[in-house]
Amino acid sequence: MKASFVYKADPARGREWKRLFAERAPHLDFRLWPDIGNPEAVRYLAMWEPPDDLAERFPNLELVFSIGAGIDQFDLNSIPAHVPLLRMQEPGIAVTMQEYVAMAVLALHRNLIDYIGQQRVAVWNALRVRPASQCCVGILGLGQLGAAVAERLTGLGFPCRGWSRTRRHLEGVECFAGDGELTTFLSQSQVLICLLPLTDQTRGILDAKLFARLPHGASLVNVGRGPHLVAQDLLAALDSGQLSAAVLDVFDPEPPPADHPLWHHPRVLMTPHVASMTQPEGAVAMVLDNIVRHGEGREMAGVVDRQRGY
Repeated sequence: MKASFVYKADPARGREWKRLFAERAPHLDFRLWPDIGNPEAVRYLAMWEPPDDLAERFPNLELVFSIGAGIDQFDLNSIPAHVPLLRMQEPGIAVTMQEYVAMAVLALHRNLIDYIGQQRVAVWNALRVRPASQCCVGILGLGQLGAAVAERLTGLGFPCRGWSRTRRHLEGVECFAGDGELTTFLSQSQVLICLLPLTDQTRGILDAKLFARLPHGASLVNVGRGPHLVAQDLLAALDSGQLSAAVLDVFDPEPPPADHPLWHHPRVLMTPHVASMTQPEGAVAMVLDNIVRHGEGREMAGVVDRQRGY
């Protein structure tokens, strides 16, 4: 029986995956959800949102791939303990995230939100330009994406500091770790970027208590997950002036309700969860490499630590 690989996500990108699999792995029967073929033949599953009864539906499943860098959309208890779950570590995710965050930080640093507001009311008023060297950027989360973002921003001249649960060492970045160093990290972060994984410990971390520890007039970029943010606390911080602006790419829920005040707040820029996007060529290469590694009993890239939740 020929082993099957099932793709369950965006159909348009799935068709690109299918073409690449036909070129690079013709020995696998590539299937686009909901056409799964014989469920007993399914050995590999790539998806954004898992189907119900995953274990019962695919009794011979060997690997589960997330098509994104995050895995918070998965109920880890629904995946059999012997089946590894792998985060996507395709290089295109990091590159597109670098681009988006650089765009967001530069927009905040160069007063783009102010100029958008001025244009809407036909006001011509030049604001003072500060060099990037005078704007300290703080990055919450120093994993693959956080490290890549720090590299891009330091290259643009922004002094960067980063915070993570465990100690990291990145060239050119002032690194902080653990709850005991969070306040010190926040105190000088004029632009705060959230790139944390979503766990029980990080859910709701972007709240009034955290915002109060930032410099007055700081700004926020959330490219982590929607549930990191307490939206009402953000709105209150913006209205009080504690925060000056926010660029948001992730929400809870997605999209926000049509009457949500974030849609119309003059100090908020919103995008529809597009900060980073898996590129089919690199994603397929990573997935196929991990399938080979798995078959040979070698270490795979992106394996999720179920105890840590990422």
